[in-house]
Amino acid sequence: MRKRDQLLAAPLCAGLAAALLAGCGSGDDEGAGVGEPVVMGMTDTIQSIDPAAGYDPGSWLLFNNVFQSLISFPKGSTTPQPEAAKSCTFTDDSSKVYRCTLKDGLEFSNGDPLTSKDVKHSFDRTLRINDKNGPAVMLAGLDKIQTPNDKTVVFHLKTPDATFPMKIASGAGSIVDRKEYPADKLRTDGKAIGSGVYKLDSYGTKQAVFSVNPSYKGPAKVKNSGMTMKFYDSQTTLKHAVQDGKVDLAYRGLANKDIAGLDQAVDSGRTQVVEGDSAETMNLVLNTKDPVAGKLGVRKAMAYTIDRAALVRDVYQRTVEPLFSIVPAGITGHSTAFFDTYGSRPQHDKAEAALRGAGIQGKAKLTLWSTPTRYGPDTDAALQEIAQQLNSSGLFDAKVKSVPFDQYEKGVAAGKYPVYVKGWVPDYPDPDNFTQPFFGKGNVLNNGYDSARIARGLLPRTAAEPDRGAAKKDYREVQQIVADELPVIPLWQGKQYAVARDTVSGLEWTLDSSTVFRFWEISKSSEE
Repeated sequence: MRKRDQLLAAPLCAGLAAALLAGCGSGDDEGAGVGEPVVMGMTDTIQSIDPAAGYDPGSWLLFNNVFQSLISFPKGSTTPQPEAAKSCTFTDDSSKVYRCTLKDGLEFSNGDPLTSKDVKHSFDRTLRINDKNGPAVMLAGLDKIQTPNDKTVVFHLKTPDATFPMKIASGAGSIVDRKEYPADKLRTDGKAIGSGVYKLDSYGTKQAVFSVNPSYKGPAKVKNSGMTMKFYDSQTTLKHAVQDGKVDLAYRGLANKDIAGLDQAVDSGRTQVVEGDSAETMNLVLNTKDPVAGKLGVRKAMAYTIDRAALVRDVYQRTVEPLFSIVPAGITGHSTAFFDTYGSRPQHDKAEAALRGAGIQGKAKLTLWSTPTRYGPDTDAALQEIAQQLNSSGLFDAKVKSVPFDQYEKGVAAGKYPVYVKGWVPDYPDPDNFTQPFFGKGNVLNNGYDSARIARGLLPRTAAEPDRGAAKKDYREVQQIVADELPVIPLWQGKQYAVARDTVSGLEWTLDSSTVFRFWEISKSSEE
């Protein structure tokens, strides 16, 4: 790597309300689509090109470039700005009524006008279809949507939710043409019609081809003339593809050892490793109903024993960072609750005291469950490293079992695993997205943990707070409760990497904690 690329974390406008009312950035400038076309490779799959069914990083990568949302995250910022909307704001004091006014002259890539009816159709459709692999869960707080005229959309929420703007700035807020997308079923013809920066020209198992959408109206300025995404089955093949110039850049899918190797190599000068911020996290989930892991003393002994620094160094080749709380660094309200409570290095004396206090005189027997088919091949190695750390303390008899993802999900749902791994790529960059899904009503962990203080006290209060900075104190209390009661143990926070030819620039503006990969920021010069 030539240098470590740092991203600007400061918001581009001073406050959410101001940003959504007045906008920031370049207003209605249209992207011209200049420069060379770019070819990108990745091993991630795209589960769906229909926004009602996609809820994965690959699908949202496509959504963010083909579809518009009312508001979006500008580069280097976690504060949404107007996109298809001219303005958006809460119109009440309780964060339950959210009103957006659309820009003039919006249209889809097929020439159809984009009106408030299309916006309503898009949200109603996602909720009606309620696909098990879709983002309907993010919109569950919607009560009704009104469209008093073609330019106005009014969202009525069931309960106060100041994070609603961030939710609709994500892939869940993608706007589709009501004439093209049925109200009660998914589109299955392999085509996508949006009003975003790019058009999807073709889509298949080997590649997807995008061209610049001349009808786009929004703040993005396009710095290339098109994008082709090539899909690879092998991390090694992807690595060689970028080294050999078969693709201009590789994103999402390179093995950590390959990233580290490319980063350290004295190359011929033809490739570069660009590093950016990420809020992706990995956690151990502990089943509080399990006969062994259900004992708080056992969970505390684990927390005192796990060595994150060794895990990051030996398994992940320092391509991730140790994480000491459920809310990662760079997100409002982040604390170091686990560092403060359990330290950064193993403390076997305290671990033993906690274990004996739980009534366990011998070794605690545990099985750690993994699924590399979802979280990558390093997942098994990471859990083997953790099991080895636990066993080396003399306090545990731990082993690892690995199963395919479908079997894994069934085991999690049935509550049969005492300890299992849970990766998390946020839907939007707010502490709510690292707390509500894990500890709120109907959470995704299914580990038997229920804190009334968190689920029915702190989280509803933080959701209703329009000033996200003012919610820091409550979020820090949530993090400390989790550190004390240990339903999960955070392990690491990721970084984003793209490996590219030295002819590629602009990647630093595609890799930030908003998780939006912006095709339009990438430019390419001709190879010499």
